[in-house]
Amino acid sequence: MINMSEKIIQRGAEALIFLDKYDGNSETSIIKRRVKKSYRLTDIDEEIRKIRTRSEAKLLARASKIIDVPEIKNVSEDSKQISMEFIDGKKLSENLDLFPLEEQKKICNMIGQNIAKLHDSDIIHGDLTTSNMIFVKNNENNDEDKQIVNGEKRGDKKSVLSKLDYFKIYFIDFGLGFSSHKIEDKAVDLHLLRQALEARHFRHWEVLFVEVKDGYSSSKNSEKVIEQLKKVETRGRYKSNY
Repeated sequence: MINMSEKIIQRGAEALIFLDKYDGNSETSIIKRRVKKSYRLTDIDEEIRKIRTRSEAKLLARASKIIDVPEIKNVSEDSKQISMEFIDGKKLSENLDLFPLEEQKKICNMIGQNIAKLHDSDIIHGDLTTSNMIFVKNNENNDEDKQIVNGEKRGDKKSVLSKLDYFKIYFIDFGLGFSSHKIEDKAVDLHLLRQALEARHFRHWEVLFVEVKDGYSSSKNSEKVIEQLKKVETRGRYKSNY
């Protein structure tokens, strides 16, 4: 049952995403509710939804200790729904290309650093795309700086994005995530982001992915992962010929 205070903002294959403006505390929240699949046996469907919800909640809790992710408010008693913090920002997929190239590169370098932190904790996101990243401005910026961050002003003034303290990148949607220490899984995670950049931000995707890898170099296993990434990319090119 959908509450009147809830507004559906996204329909995914596995879940519905609601914007709940009340949540009992007069605060805006995001609710992720896994939906029933009629093609699965009821008992199996119930168990799958519970397992995936609990798994995502655990990954978010672990990730919150090392990078910026939405804070979990609660998991429903039936383990089919997660209520979490609403991040008041902009989807990177829709805004990355609006920034000057140098600022895009800084953002992608930070993304690489965040992925390195996740992988060093053996957290695989599973769906690394700029659609699952939210750009958030620092509230301490003055009005003129805010306009620059929004892309409303350019001119000769240096963008406030040149100071990394002025923004954060939140990773969202760990629904396909899992724990793994395997180099292959970490390489595939990076490969997914490479494909996303190529498809969505095609004008400068190669330069941007170089920045991602540069940021990722802070990982303790970066050399092994990048080497494995080359093999993953080779397999992808081979498959595309058939």
